[in-house]
Amino acid sequence: MLNRNVETFLECDKSYGDAEIVLFGAPFDSTTSYRPGTRFGCSAIRRESFGIESYSPYQDRDLIDYPVMDSGDIELSLGDTSVCLNQIEEITREIIEAEKLPFMLGGEHLVTLGAFRAVSQKYPDVHIIHFDAHADLRDDYLGVKLSHACVLRRCQEIIGDNKIFQFGIRSGDREEFRWGKDHVNTRKFDFEGLDEIIEKLGDSPVYFTLDLDVLDPSVFPGTGTPEPGGVTFEELRKAVTKVCGKLNIVGCDVNELSPHYDQSGVSTMVACKIVREMILALDRM
Repeated sequence: MLNRNVETFLECDKSYGDAEIVLFGAPFDSTTSYRPGTRFGCSAIRRESFGIESYSPYQDRDLIDYPVMDSGDIELSLGDTSVCLNQIEEITREIIEAEKLPFMLGGEHLVTLGAFRAVSQKYPDVHIIHFDAHADLRDDYLGVKLSHACVLRRCQEIIGDNKIFQFGIRSGDREEFRWGKDHVNTRKFDFEGLDEIIEKLGDSPVYFTLDLDVLDPSVFPGTGTPEPGGVTFEELRKAVTKVCGKLNIVGCDVNELSPHYDQSGVSTMVACKIVREMILALDRM
C-alpha cells in the first residue's frame, strides 16, 4: 500500500496536539553579506537526517520516545525582510501560545530576531545564550539595520544590557567589540566560563541561538562566512548539551548551514547530529 510522502527530521513526526517541541524551518538568506545559500539549510537538515540514527549513544536517548513535531518550512515572502521577520514572529508566537517550545532551523542568523521578538513578549525577563564565530553586534551593515551582521544588536535593544552571553566569538569590527564591552558578555574563541553562566542563570528563561559557523571550517565548511579558528564538533556537542539540559530554554534556533558549499555532505550531517543532541537534551518528557 502506498502512503503519502511526509519528510520530517528523523522521528519528529508526532501530532501538533501531542508535541511539546515544534520544529520549523525559516528558509531566509536575503541579507547574507558574503556567500548566500542558507535558505536551503533547513530543508537539507530535514532531508539528510535519514543518514544518522534517532538514538544518541552520548545521552542514551532516542527521538522515537520524544514528543516532537516537525512542521516543515515556513513559506516566507522573500523580497521583504520586515515581512519575513513578522511571519517568523507570528509562527513562533502561535507555538508559544500553545505552550510548546519553538525550535527554528535557519536560514541566516537574522531569522533569530523574528523568533526572539515573540519569545521576549512572553518572557520579558528572558536572557540569550549565543554561540557564534561573529559578534553580530553592528548597529548597521552598509546602512542596513536588519542584517544578519546586526541581529544580536537588535535583540539587545529588546532586552537591555548584560542579558546576552556570547561564546566562541572570533570575528567582528573594532567598534562591535568596544560597544559589546558595555552591553553584552562576550567570551572570545571558546566556551570557557559557560558552566558559571549556566549556574548564574539558574531557572531564568533563556533563548539559545546557535550559529553553526562557531565550528572550525575544517569541521564545518558548509557555511556562508567561514571563520578559521573555531571549536571542534565534540566541544560544541558538549556545550549544547549543557545549555539545553541545564537551563530553562524557552526557545532556540540553529542556523547558517549553507549546504552546497560542502559537496561531501559532512557539514549537513554535523548540523543534523547537533540538532538531534539539542532536542534530546531539552528533555520535555
